Amino acid sequence: MTDATFDCIIAGAGHAGSEAACALARLGLSVLVITSNLDRLGYLSCNPAIGGLAKGHMVREIDALGGMMGLWADAAGIQFRTLNASKGPAVRATRAQMDRDCYQRVVKDTLFSLAGLRLWQDSVEELTTSDNAVTGVITKLGCRFQAKHVLLTTGTFLEGMIHVGLKHFSAGRMGDAAAHGLSASLAAHGLKLGRLKTGTTPRLLRSSIDFSKLEEQKGDTPLPQFSFQGPRPPLRQVSCHITWTNARAHEIIKTGFDRSPLFTGVIQGTGARYCPSIEDKVARFPHHERHHVFLEPEGLHSQEIYANGISTSLPLDIQQAMIHSIQGLEQAVMLRPGYAIEYDFCDPTQLGPTLECKSLPGLWMAGQINGTSGYEEAAAQGLWAALNIAAVHKELAPFTPRRDQAYMAVLVDDLVTLGTNEPYRMFTSRAEHRLLLREDNADARLSPEGRRLGLLSDQAWENFQRRQEQKATLHACLEREHIGVHEGYEEYKGQNVRDALRRSDMTMQKLGEILALQKNSRAAQLVHELPEDILFSVQTDIKYAGYLAREQQLVERSRHLAESLLPADLDYRLVPGLTLEVIEKLSHIRPLNLAQASRISGITPAALNCLEIHLHKKRRTRQTPSS
Repeated sequence: MTDATFDCIIAGAGHAGSEAACALARLGLSVLVITSNLDRLGYLSCNPAIGGLAKGHMVREIDALGGMMGLWADAAGIQFRTLNASKGPAVRATRAQMDRDCYQRVVKDTLFSLAGLRLWQDSVEELTTSDNAVTGVITKLGCRFQAKHVLLTTGTFLEGMIHVGLKHFSAGRMGDAAAHGLSASLAAHGLKLGRLKTGTTPRLLRSSIDFSKLEEQKGDTPLPQFSFQGPRPPLRQVSCHITWTNARAHEIIKTGFDRSPLFTGVIQGTGARYCPSIEDKVARFPHHERHHVFLEPEGLHSQEIYANGISTSLPLDIQQAMIHSIQGLEQAVMLRPGYAIEYDFCDPTQLGPTLECKSLPGLWMAGQINGTSGYEEAAAQGLWAALNIAAVHKELAPFTPRRDQAYMAVLVDDLVTLGTNEPYRMFTSRAEHRLLLREDNADARLSPEGRRLGLLSDQAWENFQRRQEQKATLHACLEREHIGVHEGYEEYKGQNVRDALRRSDMTMQKLGEILALQKNSRAAQLVHELPEDILFSVQTDIKYAGYLAREQQLVERSRHLAESLLPADLDYRLVPGLTLEVIEKLSHIRPLNLAQASRISGITPAALNCLEIHLHKKRRTRQTPSS
């Protein structure tokens, strides 16, 4: 296989690489995936869970485009829950515990079944270039592979270093070798690299835990699911359990501060502010008497329990003592220690909005190499890059939805515009139009784009169209019907059904009960027959119609900034009124339009005004005929 040529080479087969590989192969490109261990395809390196706040939204978006993560998660999920079910629809999200082995199996089955996709166990050490564009890679085994596109999805492997107490060693994650050489190659091509840190928790032996002392946390019934297309989750559902740290545990943790790589300066990389280790929590929040510990099964047949909430890099003796001080874990046996890992990443402001490197065409990056944290963020970037690689290959318009169209657009725009100095994690609060970006309408927002680019299958497109027709039919029926006189429901007498549903005390289910009392009510029939997610989506459209209209007005109001394009060759030194700092930032990031420029740190309204005036003058100059 040495010297073979492909349309795209992908380095890494985690969540970004697997998602990208599937998309590109299904779109007809020849793809080579190079990974250091074929046994780890799609491996859940840390928490055996998919989804969560904002993350579940992105899984739904991936599915709406025709991607795979939602289908894989539904196939391997062993506990599904809707988070924030009592809150507004914008912040509700699906989360599911995975059977780690099952998830990996369904990913591997998919990858090995795709025509046009080749897999090779090796490690990329060097990029090859010609005329300042990528032409391929050289691997650790000395293989040379050629391609017009190279996508790096290296996760935590670039010069990875694991820390447990004051002991540290080279690794990409526990049990896997780090990737050496590629960082130096990227630096040699002028790319700016940084260093980040993340961590994981101890794994415990299930049979050594006293579950009678713990709070049980069951999943939801009926089961929510991620995919708009796939079958219902097939696996048996199980419970998780909750316990808490305590004063004794915190005192034990403090005794290890002098041997903590986090506090002794051994770790240089920046950790995630929003996902701190337990020692960081104890140090930063001394007034907190306890912290949650979620005990999550790693699979239906696994004896390992993931202790979510006590991520740590403390010495082994401190980890063990801390665990034994927690209720229910007094006799717990630790199977794998918690640890921190440092790794290299590339400054994502060096990428364009398609995730292609601005200074080295043909080089693309997705996942933790761009400074993000999380499976869902990685998969979203992998799909984003893949769709844009395919768009270049097929000479189609790029895939670059706006921030009001997708969470993944917020993610990519934040990265390439603002950059990051800590592992970036997606939150609903990062999206200024989150009421427009709900889980229930992800298909309406993105499935047409998936179809345009050729990734959404005929069957998936038919399913999407049927769902849209069902929503439209229900909307029309609710608009036409009125509530009659019914005992116990006199206060709704004569109201238009749609108006009644806007009331705070009315739900679609209650409305269905009232309408069932009326003869020949088409709306009652639809409420009884249509799927729960269709009913919820229509209910949200109606109850939040005023808010949605205002959100849309804000989007329209700011759209002129997005339509004010900034020339790629604009010399910002020639724009009157800009400070040297602003000129430097604009010249480095090269925003596509005024909207993107407005989100760059330090770009003031005055600077935007200068840019707008400059663009206006340039347009007038072009429009004025020469004398």
